[in-house]
This record gives sequence, C-alpha cells and structure tokens, in this order.
Amino acid sequence: MSSTVTFAHLPSRSLIALSGPDWKSFLQGLITQEVETLADGEARFGALLTAQGRLLYDLFVVGRGEGAWLDVEAEHRAAMIQRLTIYRLRAKVEIAADETPVSILYGTDAAPGAGWVRDPRLPELGWRGYGVSAPAGTVTVTEAEREAQKLALGVPGPRDWGSEKTYPIEADFDLLNGIDFKKGCFVGQETTSRMKRRGTIKTRMLPIVFDGPAPAPGTEVLNGELRAGEVLSGADGRAFALLRLDRALGAALTVDGRPARAEVPAWMASAVAEFAA
Repeated sequence: MSSTVTFAHLPSRSLIALSGPDWKSFLQGLITQEVETLADGEARFGALLTAQGRLLYDLFVVGRGEGAWLDVEAEHRAAMIQRLTIYRLRAKVEIAADETPVSILYGTDAAPGAGWVRDPRLPELGWRGYGVSAPAGTVTVTEAEREAQKLALGVPGPRDWGSEKTYPIEADFDLLNGIDFKKGCFVGQETTSRMKRRGTIKTRMLPIVFDGPAPAPGTEVLNGELRAGEVLSGADGRAFALLRLDRALGAALTVDGRPARAEVPAWMASAVAEFAA
C-alpha cells in the first residue's frame, strides 16, 4: 500500500435505495452476486446481465440494516431503476433514487470509520464512502486520478465493457469477486455458468503498454498480421484492451503501428498462467 492516503469524490457514481421485506430475495434472483448473506456495512461487487449473459450494469450492493444501496453508474441509474421496477412484479420492495454522494479512500488498511465499506474487488482499491467527507490528513484527488490508479492496477471499468457488449468473465468479474457461482439462478446465469464450466477463458481485459498517447477505442491490437484484440480505454503509455490471450501474452504486439506488450496484473497471473510465455 502507498503511504499516502488518498480521497476522491466519484460524481460518475450514484445510489439506488432498496427497502421492504422482499428486497433480498428480489435482488438475489437478478444479479451475479449473493445477497442473502450480505451484512450491514458490507459491500459486494456484481452486475445485472442481459438474458443472454452480457453485461448491462455493474453495481456494488451495500448492506444497510433493513435495506441496501446499489452503487451504480450515474448515467445509467434511471434506466436501472426502470428495469428493476419491471422485474419487481409482486415483490414487496421499494426502489428509489438516493442522492447521497459516493467517495473513495485508498492507501490505508485501517478502517476509516462510519460511512465507509471495504471495496470487495482488491485491497488496493481501498474503501467506498457514502455521505462522508475526506478524513483528516488525506490527499484529495480527482476522479480521473482514481481512474489512473485503477488502470495501473489493471482493473477495468464501465468505460471498457460498455453495455450489452461484453460477457462478465471477459471483463474479469470472476477474478474480482463479482460473480458467485454457488448461488442459485440469476438473469444471464446459464451463459455465465457455461463459460465457467468450459474451464479456460481465452479472452480477457488487461492492460497493454506502449509509447505515446492512447490509441482510439476500437483500434486493433496485432500479433504480426493476426488480430490479438482491441483497445478499450486508456491514457498516455497504457490502455485496457480486450485480448485473445493465446495471441497476446508474451508476444511482440503492435497497436497503431507502435510496439506494445500485454501486462498481466499480479491478481490475474494464476488465471492466465497457461498462456504466459
């Protein structure tokens, strides 16, 4: 962990409040994550999928006693509320927008206090805060700087997977505690479970490194004349790409005519070891 404790507001995130006696059973049948055992003050990472198993929306479920918050992309909140309302049917659950602001804190292992929950994906991602201010002694950064931290860690986000384009395993949800394969049915479960049962996952999101500015999203990543993948989001010298692992790992790649190489984050290494040269 860094010795600097860093705080940022996340204006790209917003909350949906769930309440009512059926909220757990209602959500349990919809999303990729187990919620029946969710504790008060705990967050779990997951997603709502299409019936075909593609990513619609990522989310964090945050336990709040008799209900929960869903921490979602702000631009998708209205659409997600609409979709949840369609699924509600006769379930006794209330679904409403909540304007509590979302923040993050990283660079410390110590619990920062009330209003903070541990990010369930990786320890390095720190804590997610709801309606809290920056603790004393922290350095405040922009959300863009938080995105740079995630890029350095190799953790993709909504800019990379879009909506209804990507399977959650391709977006590394299985490696980031975003799918519970032991729970019962959820929307898109059949496709997700089948991909898992097949064993080896051949396509994943991971960083590539290169010199100069990030190529445009959609730019091909090449292994010689073979297509190895495509660029997603990025910054100078580094970007996420959706890569075919057997063509990308350990290979001399090019992107936009520039030399590039795939970089495997430590948290992903064992999952892709068979492809690494």
